[in-house]
Amino acid sequence: MKGTSKRSALLPFLLVLAICGQSLGLHQYVPARRARRATLHRTHARRLRWNPVFRPSRDSLLRQNEEIDRLSLPRIQDDAELEQLKADEELIPIVASQTLRFDPRLDPSRRYCRPWTREFLDDLSDAYYRQFHTPIQVNSAVRTVKVQKKLRRHNRNAAPEKGETASSHLAGITVDIQRRGMSREQVKWMETYMMPLKQLALIEPEEERHQWVFHVAVSGHYTDYRESRILAGETSDEDDSTVSREIPASLGQQ
Repeated sequence: MKGTSKRSALLPFLLVLAICGQSLGLHQYVPARRARRATLHRTHARRLRWNPVFRPSRDSLLRQNEEIDRLSLPRIQDDAELEQLKADEELIPIVASQTLRFDPRLDPSRRYCRPWTREFLDDLSDAYYRQFHTPIQVNSAVRTVKVQKKLRRHNRNAAPEKGETASSHLAGITVDIQRRGMSREQVKWMETYMMPLKQLALIEPEEERHQWVFHVAVSGHYTDYRESRILAGETSDEDDSTVSREIPASLGQQ
């Protein structure tokens, strides 16, 4: 009888324990499921947000390299070649100002580019600053083959250092402008500014997804285009968000 009484007394306790255990398990499971849903939602939202006007492609890389070949520019192999091009003023410094800043991680020895690329940067940064009262940020400019090889070891999305789709940074015609942190309005403005220049084949832009930059290769014809605007009486005080879509006669002579 005593054994039976003990079992009878334990039965309600075990029943309560089982119910509590199920409740505890339920409370542990639901948040995990909600967390997975929240993660999926954030991932989906990121995919929706990344809908670039200038999507990276193999064709874009080919066009960038075709321009380098048209200009007969070398792919800079090492620091010695880089320094010689600086000494010859084939590469000129990009100058920080009220309208332009650098990613502090960018080596000062590589804050250089071709003269026409700096002209593009000057025009873009001035127009952007007038619109938003904040500077653009340059994250990358000229690179050497040695630097590109090192970069590819850490970034599988980086362009190769040789071949028909090699990085155009190696010729100094390209800059990466930070896109991370820009508002939708600012990104839209950048796309609107660059679209007519792309249509004129004066730039070849890409909106990189993993690095969140505008990668912009600038054609050697940009100087002719810029001078034609000056001769036509177009000044920097005008609204630069809309660029002339007419190809100057000088640009038609390839």
